[in-house]
Amino acid sequence: MSMRFKLPPGGDVPPVVAARRLGLSLDAFRDALPALVQSGFPAADAITGNYDLDAIDAWRRRRHPHLFGQLTPPPAARDARDVVAARVARLRGG
Repeated sequence: MSMRFKLPPGGDVPPVVAARRLGLSLDAFRDALPALVQSGFPAADAITGNYDLDAIDAWRRRRHPHLFGQLTPPPAARDARDVVAARVARLRGG
């Protein structure tokens, strides 16, 4: 029977927890790290050496855009009053 690990929902975690998030042992994670980084995997924090679980999850989802869609929300519509006010100001030379 395999060991079960409780992972935090997000935040900065040590490499062993980042490895678990990917379903890897720490040694397998370290071996795979150069290829992971080359594929856009988020780097560890320069000061703490910890990994951001939210960034790891976003990286994982970017690999499958057909399943998860666009990760950033589409731009919101601009308020027509602001657009008109800016155009009127330009027409008046201001």
